[in-house]
Amino acid sequence: MGIPLRPVAARSVYREVAPPPALADVLACGWHGHTGWARPLRVLPDGCADLVWDGDALTVVVTVGAPLWLWVPASSSRVGVRLRCGAAAAVLGTPMPELPAGEVRLSDLWGADARRAEEVLAATADPDGRRGVLERLVARRSAAPDRRVLAAVHALGVTARGAEVAEAVGVSERALRRHLVHAVGAGPRQLHRVRRFQRFLRQLDPLAARRTSLAGVAADLGYADQSHLGRECRRLSGSSPAALVRVAEKFQTAPAAWGHDRGHDLPRHHPGAL
Repeated sequence: MGIPLRPVAARSVYREVAPPPALADVLACGWHGHTGWARPLRVLPDGCADLVWDGDALTVVVTVGAPLWLWVPASSSRVGVRLRCGAAAAVLGTPMPELPAGEVRLSDLWGADARRAEEVLAATADPDGRRGVLERLVARRSAAPDRRVLAAVHALGVTARGAEVAEAVGVSERALRRHLVHAVGAGPRQLHRVRRFQRFLRQLDPLAARRTSLAGVAADLGYADQSHLGRECRRLSGSSPAALVRVAEKFQTAPAAWGHDRGHDLPRHHPGAL
């Protein structure tokens, strides 16, 4: 996948910012992006849900078990906030299995409140102001995610042992699965796969810089071997680990071509699709 040689006016930009402290329990980050040119955008599964304003509609974007491809028009500007894995059902007021993977109009869930937010967003000019509108919209929900679910989500990032996680958070295995499916849309095993894959994505920069190896990363993350990592990566991203590393290498050698500031973490939008 080559680096897009585009004029500055057509650069693709994606930046993340930390959420307000008062919303840190429900928001992972806020973000804004500029498309630059028309293309499909790959969204990698992470168990989160984004509220996204694209200039016309306010939508919820959900992906759990597979990569999602969204078509974005040229010069499209988007602003969003990312609901933490395990917090989306509480904020949205909807069990996650009831939401299809992809985009859902927020007004279909929240009615007039979402439509009023769309009017305010349309009248707000700058990304920071729009992100503030979304943050206030989330704050008005007064959502309180289940602390046991958030603790289980964290634990399943490093272990696949559902029984141990259930015991640690004080519920039965059956109850853990029920709570996770409601809050995330995935059971413990699937959520562990997705969370471990996200940990792999955070190793792309060290891999691109040759500070580690795919075999070493596979062992560190608990994959059976490098082939196991490869199979999981193809299922969850549609690309091989080596292909994702090559994209990271190209970003490191010519970051200005992307106009992309990753901040402290790899974004949900794969840089190769930006």
